[in-house]
Amino acid sequence: MSKVEIIDLKENVLQENDTAAENTRKRLKEEKTFLLNLMSAPGSGKTTTLVSVINELKNDLNIGIMEADIDSDVDALTIAGTGVRSIQLHTGGMCHLDAGMTNQGLDAIGTEDLDLVVLENVGNLVCPAEFDTGSVKNAMILSVPEGDDKPLKYPLMFQVADVVIINKIDVLPYFDFDMDKVKENIHMRHPGIEIFPICAKTGEGVPELADWLRREVKNWCE
Repeated sequence: MSKVEIIDLKENVLQENDTAAENTRKRLKEEKTFLLNLMSAPGSGKTTTLVSVINELKNDLNIGIMEADIDSDVDALTIAGTGVRSIQLHTGGMCHLDAGMTNQGLDAIGTEDLDLVVLENVGNLVCPAEFDTGSVKNAMILSVPEGDDKPLKYPLMFQVADVVIINKIDVLPYFDFDMDKVKENIHMRHPGIEIFPICAKTGEGVPELADWLRREVKNWCE
């Protein structure tokens, strides 16, 4: 029986993407621009969190935001209201951004005069975790209504994240959400990862998150 060559398409695609991502990071390092990839499920409060963080940082840093969605420009318009540079990226139905798409966004927003660019990835706990965008750091948001078991169900997302933001802590009394348990579950997936409980709407915990990001940008740009 003749042999048939088998090609692992996913592996090849990821290898090509990883190479592109490394090239993006080299570019960002040369330009002294920090790129944060922000991931979460839909409705976790990514845009609201960004608005709160922008208001903490915009007097200290030049900021640009890339909003990725399958369609619409709702989030980019919200971000534009803060006064920082923002663009909307449409993925054409794809549930994530890869390094090539991110690089196109960086070209469009213009990074030469920006200290910090945040990519708000498509709302999804699976696909975005698989593709390196070329970001310097990955952040993910878990909101209280989603439940404290998400690190058990979506391990890769928590493994690739460099920081976890637990949003909507103002509604903790109304949900069966155990803060100690979720931290235990997160650290099981990613030992030692930093966790910031916040309420993006009231601002609780946001200054601490902004301080973390300010330090990361400073370290990258030095």
